[in-house]
Amino acid sequence: MTNAPAPLFDTRLARHYLARAVGRGVADFLLIHAATEICERLAAVHRRFGAILDCGTPIQDLAERLAALLQPQLLIRMAPLPQTAGQNAVLGFVGETENLALASEKFDLAISVLALQAVNDLPGALIQLRLVLKPDGLFLGCLLGGATLQELRTALGTAEAEIYGGVSPRIAPFADVRDMGGLLQRARFALPVADSETLTVRYDNMFGLLKDLRAMGGANALTARRCIPVGKRYFARAAEIYADRFADPDGRVRATFELIYLSGWAPHESQQKPLAPGSAKMRLADALKTKPTQEP
Repeated sequence: MTNAPAPLFDTRLARHYLARAVGRGVADFLLIHAATEICERLAAVHRRFGAILDCGTPIQDLAERLAALLQPQLLIRMAPLPQTAGQNAVLGFVGETENLALASEKFDLAISVLALQAVNDLPGALIQLRLVLKPDGLFLGCLLGGATLQELRTALGTAEAEIYGGVSPRIAPFADVRDMGGLLQRARFALPVADSETLTVRYDNMFGLLKDLRAMGGANALTARRCIPVGKRYFARAAEIYADRFADPDGRVRATFELIYLSGWAPHESQQKPLAPGSAKMRLADALKTKPTQEP
């Protein structure tokens, strides 16, 4: 019997960080930006969505927008924290993104914004999202991509190597957009699409970025994190490295956030399918109006 791999994230600690951020006033600009983009993409889909699942999105804003925009008969929000009373009829419960205790083929639309990057089993979570969709149901998602916080990763790692002689995990590994299309296919989504958007946010210094990350609930929840406290010298050195390598001419520093957008459909016989090999009625050379190369 093989042992299951150790989880990458301490989900209980991550939920604690999010609850603390919400209690103090969450920094939600990334969530609002991603939710707006998702709603704009939905506006281009001419279809009636009667049953909708909002899966794991940290704040309630997206569910409220979906309720107002689409006016579904059923909208369920599976959230990491209990939700507050909203303006629209959104049914909410607390649950885990990678453990959907929901009936199969229940929803016409499933959406998840900035939650999937923090699950321990991303392929499994995508499979579960596909299973809760009705045939020809749509999944739309957004998660943080591999370029996210690349500047902070470099500054913290370089400072730690200088001072402590080694590097511990402080920023989670994020998915690559090139891999996400394959994961959608692995989860058996039809017509899978993955694309990305890069946002650059500027701060007076590295400490302004760290403040925002805490206010997003984005403190370090990796199970392999270094639990021994580090001194002020470490953060001061990291801030120096950040400013030296990633400052603009005006002295402000850059922070990169890559947002990967996903879409896929639960398979249905009405969907477009690739032609079977050998079924084409025209040669590629004829279509391109070129002469085929002759074999020697």
